[in-house]
Amino acid sequence: MDARQLTYFLAVVDHDGFGRAAEHLMIAQPSLSQEIKTLEREVGLPLFHRVGRRAVLSEAGRELIGPARTVVRDLQAAGMALDALKGVRSGSLDLVAMPSPAVEPLTTMLAGFTARHPRITVNVEAAFTVDDVVASIRSGSTEIGLLGSDRLLRPAGVDVLELERQPLMLIVNPHADQFADREVLQREDLDGHRVIVSQRGSLMRWLIDDMLVTGIDVEIAVEVAHRTSILPLVLAGIGHAVMPSSWAALARQSGLRVLGLEPVADLHVAVASRRADLTPAARAFLDVAADHAALAEPTTET
Repeated sequence: MDARQLTYFLAVVDHDGFGRAAEHLMIAQPSLSQEIKTLEREVGLPLFHRVGRRAVLSEAGRELIGPARTVVRDLQAAGMALDALKGVRSGSLDLVAMPSPAVEPLTTMLAGFTARHPRITVNVEAAFTVDDVVASIRSGSTEIGLLGSDRLLRPAGVDVLELERQPLMLIVNPHADQFADREVLQREDLDGHRVIVSQRGSLMRWLIDDMLVTGIDVEIAVEVAHRTSILPLVLAGIGHAVMPSSWAALARQSGLRVLGLEPVADLHVAVASRRADLTPAARAFLDVAADHAALAEPTTET
């Protein structure tokens, strides 16, 4: 098998079929089909099952995705390294990020990264759990991941650098702002109030559930998986929301009040990466991440 065949295979996977993949690659669909058939012969196993007009990944096809991405990315890295010797810095960087770190610090870091490397295209995938981030890095789908959790995690097989801690804060429902000019609330102050929550497994949801267990009578008005829906729901007067401080600037720009919560609960934000064979673009992003971590001065607990 060769890099072109693997690129064609990944195109069929990423574009969910031969037709759209052929359009993306700007080749005729019969030519693409022939290349995949040749690859299947060389592998000795079917990579897709043809179901009507659809192409469904076989078990062998699913196993090939991660290694294929690694091979194609490493070849791109080799080309980028040679380009760098000629004074050309281009290519792409694949990231994955959980929702709150995707707001900040990813925005600030990408602003710095793209200013330094304007010819590198950054692709950011979404993940909702730490396990999703780590699996994406281990499989080779992405090189860099941003994750957030209730403590600094160090999953096996990846490098982790703590970037910052984001305290959880209350974004105040403007139709139920009974907190006068206070800047910090105790959790007990939310007794009797309606709140918007994210799905179970998040630190924000844990805090609300913990309040309920300890007898603080908060009412869950809406549970929403899409964090981008939370600010509009607060603006609509449906309830307050507990969110990491990464959302504070957007909330204030929307005209909402943001208050501190005590006792403080922190979201630990970190950047994770595979341990070897990083592309020049990934190493450059980790340099930006290290600069950000130095400014944030996170603790060094393990």
